[in-house]
This record gives sequence, C-alpha cells and structure tokens, in this order.
Amino acid sequence: MGFEDGLKIAGSALSAQRLRMNSISNNLANAQTTRTAEGGPYRRQEVVFQPRFHNTLLERVKAARTDEAHLPFNQSRNHGGVVASRIEDAQSPGREVYEPGHPDANAEGYVMYPNINVVQEMTNMMSANRSYEASVTAFQSMKSMALKALEIGRA
Repeated sequence: MGFEDGLKIAGSALSAQRLRMNSISNNLANAQTTRTAEGGPYRRQEVVFQPRFHNTLLERVKAARTDEAHLPFNQSRNHGGVVASRIEDAQSPGREVYEPGHPDANAEGYVMYPNINVVQEMTNMMSANRSYEASVTAFQSMKSMALKALEIGRA
C-alpha cells in the first residue's frame, strides 16, 4: 500500500463520517416532526457503510502475483476505504404521546412522534466526530511522512 492509497482511505473515511454527521443532524432537527410530505411522522435516517473492495480476496492475491503489481499507480489495486452504500429509514416504531389538542392527534388523542432518541443521536454524533478527528489525524500523518520523505530526498 502506498502513499496515495493511504490518502484515499483517510479521505473516504472523512467523507463517510461527514455524511453520517449530516444524517444525525437531520435526525436531531426533525426529532419533533409529526407530519411529513409523505404523511406520518419523520423516520430516523441511518447511513449504511460498506468496505471499498472491488475484488475478492482471491482476485487480489492473483493480481499481486503479476509483474505489474509492484508499480505504484497500478489502477487494478484498491486497498480499501469505506463508502456509504445507502441512507435508509430506521424501522423502529415511533412513540405515541397523548396530546388531544395537537393538530396531528388521532381520534383517541394520541400523536405519533418520530422514532428518534435524542440521547442516542448525541452519542452517535460524538462517535462520528471522534471518527472524523481520527481520519484527519491519519491524513495529516500521511502528509507529514510525505514531507519528510521529500526532505530526505533533497539531502
């Protein structure tokens, strides 16, 4: 794995955690939304990640045995990273609250609120923030190593 691969991996993690933070922020902003354009309360959004490997392990081992595997910019290589494959609505049930005066109350006086737990969302936001910071640190470390290598090359 080379310098460029390390930057791609750190960059994909930064992008993924930014999307996760946006999704969490959207969930928090809509924690009290009882009516959407589709009807019913807002549904909590979850980002689904998957590793970025285009080839199976066997295909990667075979590619590593070729004469071109040692080249630094071999396009067939893909050493990893992460990608957000989709954003989906959480299927957990919302909460019913008895509020007979609310405009969205049903015949029994209950209002259906989103399936969002604010404490859980804040915990997820802290986790995404720490993951983002770790990716920034990895990116900066790769940059620092490249600069040191350039300094060594000049000497």
